[in-house]
Amino acid sequence: MRPETAVVHVHDNHYKVHTEFHSCPTARKTIILVNGSLATTASFAQTVRYLQEHFNVVLFDQPYAGQSKIHNHGIGLITKEDEAHILLDLIEHYRVNYLMSFSWGGVAALLALAQQPARIEKAVVGSFSPLLNDAMLDYLNRGVRYLEALDRENVARLVNDTIGKHLPSLFKRYNFRHVSSLDEHEYRQMHAHIHKVVRLDSYCHLNCLGAIHIPVLFVNGDRDEYTTPEDARLFARHVRDCEFVTIRGAGHFLDMENKEACQQMRRALLGFLHPTPSLQPRLPLADFELQPALAL
Repeated sequence: MRPETAVVHVHDNHYKVHTEFHSCPTARKTIILVNGSLATTASFAQTVRYLQEHFNVVLFDQPYAGQSKIHNHGIGLITKEDEAHILLDLIEHYRVNYLMSFSWGGVAALLALAQQPARIEKAVVGSFSPLLNDAMLDYLNRGVRYLEALDRENVARLVNDTIGKHLPSLFKRYNFRHVSSLDEHEYRQMHAHIHKVVRLDSYCHLNCLGAIHIPVLFVNGDRDEYTTPEDARLFARHVRDCEFVTIRGAGHFLDMENKEACQQMRRALLGFLHPTPSLQPRLPLADFELQPALAL
């Protein structure tokens, strides 16, 4: 079933955001998914397939990306604080109960959660950690150079050779086409964000995380050397009610990488968000499909 699409005015009408609402006829709860950098709604194609069995699912493109771009000409650079504001507006608009972020979408997600949105009951943060380790810093520093030079092919190769190294070949081909064909303003947006990150120690605003009062599940892959499960556990020092799950045999892209990782993600998410035994049947291997996706 095709999702309902809409363009929603957010952030005091400064931006217009393309949204997709995937409805579940029996759902009582709604979850919103937050992309990684340079990603679009397509990045959650695999995740939506199993979440929509139990929840209404909201996806959106940032104002500078995907299907939101055509509605936001000449908007300038958007900060992570702006992205958090946009997320809070969408939470209200769609009356969202749960939140799930992926990779660098975790920055905006945690900033939004620190504002204590009344509707949000639980949150999941995937492939993110409070620490910029050596592998991530090397990735970011190379990315800054390529983005500044608008070196499209090397930006795309960098994604596939680092955080995307464990993706199936079909995903890598799609990623290369997607990243190497982005608009110039998208590269400027990512360059400005990374340039700020590598100069700041507190890139995920650890000082505000103590305000988060809902349960948060952090999910990381055991093959992810960029946001490792060990590094993610440092969030326990800052988030009062948190749990941790490690997806075995998965890298940074978690459920996009292989069938078993997809099954583990489904069990982890439903076990945390909707812990009812009857909702935990094993996902048949045939239900895992290679649907191209990208996130950073």
